[in-house]
Order: sequence, then structure tokens, then C-alpha cells
Amino acid sequence: MSSKFLSSDVERHQRPVEDGSAAQSEKSGSDVDLVSAVAKGGHIDDSIVEKLADELGKDVPGYDPSLEWTEAEENKIVWLLDTRIMPWVLLSTFILNVDRTNISNAISDNLPANLGFDNTVVNNATSVYAVFFSLFTFSGAVLAKKFGPHRVIPGLMFAWGLVTLAHALIKDALGYYFVRIFIAITEGGVIPATLVYLGGYYKSTELATRLSWFWGVQSVASAISGLMSAAILKMSGIGGLYGWKWLFILDGILTVVVAFLLVAVLPAHSTKTIIFNDREAKIAATRVIREDPVKKYYEQTVRWSDVYAAFIDSRLWGHLIITLLGLTALTPLGTYLPTLIKSFGFNVYISNVLTAPGYILGFISMTIMTTHSDKTRERGYHGVFSASWLLLGFILLRVVPDNTNKYALWAVLLFIYSWPMTHPMNISWMTEHMAPLGKRTVGSAAIIASANIYAVYAGQIYQQNDAPRYHNGNLIIIGFLLATVVAWLVFRKYLEWINNTRQAKWDALSEKEKENYLATTTDVGNDRLDFRFTL
Repeated sequence: MSSKFLSSDVERHQRPVEDGSAAQSEKSGSDVDLVSAVAKGGHIDDSIVEKLADELGKDVPGYDPSLEWTEAEENKIVWLLDTRIMPWVLLSTFILNVDRTNISNAISDNLPANLGFDNTVVNNATSVYAVFFSLFTFSGAVLAKKFGPHRVIPGLMFAWGLVTLAHALIKDALGYYFVRIFIAITEGGVIPATLVYLGGYYKSTELATRLSWFWGVQSVASAISGLMSAAILKMSGIGGLYGWKWLFILDGILTVVVAFLLVAVLPAHSTKTIIFNDREAKIAATRVIREDPVKKYYEQTVRWSDVYAAFIDSRLWGHLIITLLGLTALTPLGTYLPTLIKSFGFNVYISNVLTAPGYILGFISMTIMTTHSDKTRERGYHGVFSASWLLLGFILLRVVPDNTNKYALWAVLLFIYSWPMTHPMNISWMTEHMAPLGKRTVGSAAIIASANIYAVYAGQIYQQNDAPRYHNGNLIIIGFLLATVVAWLVFRKYLEWINNTRQAKWDALSEKEKENYLATTTDVGNDRLDFRFTL
């Protein structure tokens, strides 16, 4: 079941069932009333969505209210976006994740020992990183709206490329904390800026699939990072540098080069690129506004009332709790994955290579599950399946004896890292639930921040005195995953209860009472009686 208004509405997943509401909406007689209504997530009939799009889209470059096109033409636009713009976006997130995961590869090459500290400093720095990354997550969308995401994305990439290079200059624990703070500051805003960028090119019905590519490529990046690291770490001794220093130097150079490349290839708008001819540029701009007229409001700042409305919404907190619980395992295992594999008896180079298969399989399983979730329009039970998969993996990791064959131990980790990650699905699910637009924007920033701030406590789960198998840490993770399974089930049932309660109230109304509600209600967005949540 997908989120929708029973009455027609310009929010997503809408379909008209109340003919009387059209007449009532038309009686407003004012474009200002229409704009105000859509900005609040109010009731608008499909018959005037095109009129609303014309009103809101008149200032958008390339928008043409009289433009018509064929399905074949629109398919070509999407194909051009997927093949000429999306690959550069995926390259940016690929580089981001290489630079976010190379720290685990460096740790496996004895970075802490070389700098005179132990895992306690590593864990504390991970927690500090999470705080600063989460804080600067909110800056990405703000900067993107002010300067344009096509400038912000390469600008931030250039900045974190320089900080990546600076890792090679670290001499002690203080320097380690310093560069980890600044890498968090420079990386934190790029994902929100990218979401703003993609929202300007893709319809809401197209975006979920592209987000699965976006996060899927991060898994591929983690796999390739392991393979690259296995080769680069062998450069130890060249120029008198440790292998992990060469890792940061080469990754930093790659990041800076790609940043300059993105300046040249990321277009500001469909009308400012050679990818489209004049007609195609107009189609690209017009189709997005017609599909969702409120996208005109992407340039508006978020109001404090939107922040308040979002954070008192229990449905948003359901998504945030799932994020905080369900992703907890990723930080400790991600930080020490190559080191954990090395403890099984593999050398440092093979250990980094063996991180790759799990990330690749995880990308495949996530894509399959997300596609199936979109096809069936079901989210909750898919989340239960994913969390149960991860739970089983950590139970195996906890109970398998230490003297087990090293390949069998690695197979357990392979099973864990093959899990279908739910984060992209949870983000899409949240955007389906949050209305109106201001609340949705705040919700998007909140869930991305939550997907990073959890590392504050997750970074402390694997302790030095629990190394190398971290049995106590894995027991803690099992507790978090049990809670995650329960959270998915409870949240789905909660939404189902809200839907059933609203449906019963709606069915109890007469046709005249329904018309009166649609015409006079002060309920907004997902608080409306005719709004139904995706399950």
C-alpha cells in the first residue's frame, strides 16, 4: 500500500475520488490560494494541477506551459539523464565512499601503532567524526540552494580531497583528531546537496530507483577501495612513507582531480548543457514541474514552523529510530573489517582484498530487495527481512568458535556484508510519509543526520580489551538488531492502525460531510483525514 490522499492532491501518490472537491477548489478563484494550498499540502484537484504548474513554473528556466511531448521523447530525456548526468553523480558518491572507508584500510596497516595510540583513540575519533558529519549534513542543502548544487558538490569534493591528503602529515593522536574533524566537515554536506541536484532533474516516481543506484555505488566503492588498498599498501617504504600514507596521498590526488572534472561536466540546469537540444531542454524542465508543482518551492528556505511540525511528528521518529537502531552494526564492523579478517590468519593485503566480495553481494541484494519493494509497494516486512538477515549473521559471528577454519570465519563475515541494506528504502519511505514539502525537507535532513550521528555510540562498541574477535561487542550489536526487527514490525503496525482508524472515520462521514471536510479542514499534509501511509 502506498501513501496517498483519498482525495486528489498534488502531493505524491495521489488519485482523485471526490468529484465534489474539484468544484470547491475551483471556487477559490485565486492563483494565490492555489499556491498557498499546495505549499501546505492542501487539497487540490487534478483538473487544476496543470494551471498550478503554469503559475509556479513560469519563473523556471525552460518551462513552457504550452509544450506537449510524446512518451518516446520523455523516455529519451530520462535515458539522457541516466547516461550523461547520473554517471557523474555516481562518480562523486563513489569517490566520497572511497574516502570515507579508506580509514579502515589504513587501520589494518597499523596506523594507530605507527602514530603511538590504540583503538581507544580510533573509536573516539569515529564518534567525533559522526558528530561533525551530522552537524554539517544540514549545511549541504542550504549551500546548494544559495550557490547551486552543481557548484557545491565539486567544491566540497575539492575541500575533502585536500583534507584526505593531509592525513599523510599526521604525526600523533592530536593530528589524527584534527584531520578526522575536518574530513567530516567537508564531506557532511555533499549527500543533501546531491539530493537537491537530482530532485531538479527527476520526477518523484523516478527518484527512488536512482537513490538505490546512489547508495549501491557506495557499496561498490567500498569493494574497490579494498582492492585498491591491497595494492597501495604494498608501497610501504617508498619515499620513507608507510603504506597507509601512500593510500591517503593517492586517494586525495584522485579526489582533487575528479573535483575539477565535475566543475566542467555537471550542468546547472537542463537549459545550460549541450546534452539536450532546445526542445529536449524544455521537456526536461517542464515535465518535472508538471509532475510535482511544489518543486518550485525547492528554492524557498525552511521555516521554523516546518522544523517544529517535523520533529513533533511521530511518523518521522519511527523512521529515525529504525535508522539509529538498524545501522548501528555498520560503524564498528566497517571500521575494523579488514583488521577482523586479518585476525582470522590472513595477511594485511589479502585481508583488504577479502572485504570486496561482501560489498558487491550487498549491492546486488539491496538492489533486488529495493526493486521488489517498489514493485509490491510494501516497506515494513522488507525491513524485517533485512534486519533478520543481519541479526542471523551476527549471531553466527558471536557463537562460532575462535579456532574455526579461517575461511569459514570469513564466510560468516561475507554473509553479514551480503545483507540487503534498507537505508535507501527507508529514506524513500520517509519521503512518502512526510507532507507538506517543508516538513519533508526537514525530515530528509533529519534521517541523513541520523544515519551518521549513530556512530557516536556505535564507534564505542568494539573496545581494545575485546579484540580481536570482539565477542562482547557483537553481543551488543545482536541486542540492537533484535530491537530493529521489533521496531520495523511495530512501526508498520502503527501506520496500519492510523490508516484503519482514519478509514473508519472517513467511511462514517456522509458525502456532504466529506465535501465540507475537504473544503474547510485546517489539517495539513499527512495529518489530514484523507491521507494514507505506505505500509
